[in-house]
Amino acid sequence: MVDRIRWPGGLCRSRWIIALLLLGETALVQAAPLEQGVETLFGPVSSVVSSVIFFSLPVLGVQLPIVVLWLAFAAVFTTLYFNFINLRGFGHALKLLRGDYSHPDDEGEVSHFQALATAVSGTVGIGNIGGVAFAVSLGGPGVVFWMVVAGFLAMSLKFVECTLATYYRRYNTDRSVSGGPMFYLRQGLGEHGFPALGRFLGAFYAIGVIVGCLGIGNMFQSQQAVIQLVNVTGGAENSWFADRSWLLGVIMAGMIGLVILGGIKTIARVTEKVVPFMAILYCLMALLVIAMNADALPYAVTAIFRGAFTAEGAAGGALGACIIGFQRAVFSNEAGLGSAAIAHSAVRTLHPVTEGFVALVEPFVDTVVICTLTGLVIVTTLFYDPAFTAGLGGIEMTSDAFARNVSWLPIPLAVAAWLFAFSTALAWSYYGLKGWCYLFGESRWGGNLFKLLFCLFTVIGSMVQLESLISFSDALIFLIGVPNVVGIYVLAPIVKRELRYYRVMLRSGEVVNYREQKELLR
Repeated sequence: MVDRIRWPGGLCRSRWIIALLLLGETALVQAAPLEQGVETLFGPVSSVVSSVIFFSLPVLGVQLPIVVLWLAFAAVFTTLYFNFINLRGFGHALKLLRGDYSHPDDEGEVSHFQALATAVSGTVGIGNIGGVAFAVSLGGPGVVFWMVVAGFLAMSLKFVECTLATYYRRYNTDRSVSGGPMFYLRQGLGEHGFPALGRFLGAFYAIGVIVGCLGIGNMFQSQQAVIQLVNVTGGAENSWFADRSWLLGVIMAGMIGLVILGGIKTIARVTEKVVPFMAILYCLMALLVIAMNADALPYAVTAIFRGAFTAEGAAGGALGACIIGFQRAVFSNEAGLGSAAIAHSAVRTLHPVTEGFVALVEPFVDTVVICTLTGLVIVTTLFYDPAFTAGLGGIEMTSDAFARNVSWLPIPLAVAAWLFAFSTALAWSYYGLKGWCYLFGESRWGGNLFKLLFCLFTVIGSMVQLESLISFSDALIFLIGVPNVVGIYVLAPIVKRELRYYRVMLRSGEVVNYREQKELLR
């Protein structure tokens, strides 16, 4: 899968894996002091930063996070400004994914499907399994409806930010591509007369995506994957892995390292296989549980719509369900945060807006499909056992809902959770790397140093509960959504111009449909 890649100084893959094992053993010895030290020193900082970034206003007894409102309003704006591109452009997006308009000689590194698979791998994670369950337990069944609404609106926001990332991407001397919000903030705002602001926001975004990739895109994923694996192999008291979580971390870090050493092309080749498999595996399991709960489906549909518009939500009635649903959707599909745009910018295309169309599919898969299925699993299970979520964590709720119908389903769920965590870490390693290279320049030494650091944090995340660091990275990821959305507002007219230009070329035949052309030549 991965060619033998030598690091500077002759350190090859095998030695790199040995280094990870040594790091894992060292981290194991230092795990408790590390956890205590980080929580003591970083806890107060994390608490202050999180309280500022997630500052909420009380609305009819429900806390409304301003940052979620900021991102939700941007999704509504882009949907209206681009005349419901999320619905009207979906068919063309599927044609692009099929390769109808793709030419192998176009500039870029990966195909449309590979770019989408990499981006989806970054958004479809543990939150789709556990986060949705927790949201439903908190806000009631109506949360599911508002998640779907938020997912549809997010499609338009993804369209804009991924078009901009591709439009302003940079071509490096080694023919690789670098793109993302840091580039369109710097160059785009510079073109509009704000060069200093653009440079500052670009650098700020890069720092945020680096910190975020190490926490929520890495440690949290390995932490939750290990928890699920320990649960299905006997629990904290009986599982052989209970006191060997570091070994699971080293295994995951080794798998991640073998892939990310090859860069975006290797990441894309892996994710284009892993993402469809894990998504289909999870969806089939969820559909099986829903089918076995068929008697509860009328109740579930009624409860979802009633909870969305009446005062029957578990926290704050309909408004609470709306807020929690939008918040869960934003956490899940990351629309407006700009992270996935980094992966989309590597696509092979002559027309940046094509990747905007492809990006429409991402929130649809992540939120409208996968999150909805998880929500239906939880709501239909609540019909039979209204108290089954009591005392359980998010992923444990979904696991118990699966086990209620088929006792061994938590085992493939653990496999799916592991794949979700693995693929999410792959994508976020690339996001962090591009932020790193933006700040420190494109160099082999610097890139490999970051990759080793990323894998080390995977091991650490599997062993210790650095909640303050994860919370800090989570908050910072949402903070970088503020300058990203500012850039979207300023640069939206450029996207509209590119869209108009592309549609003219599409109608005139200047954009060639290679699939139709091949069929005519047969």
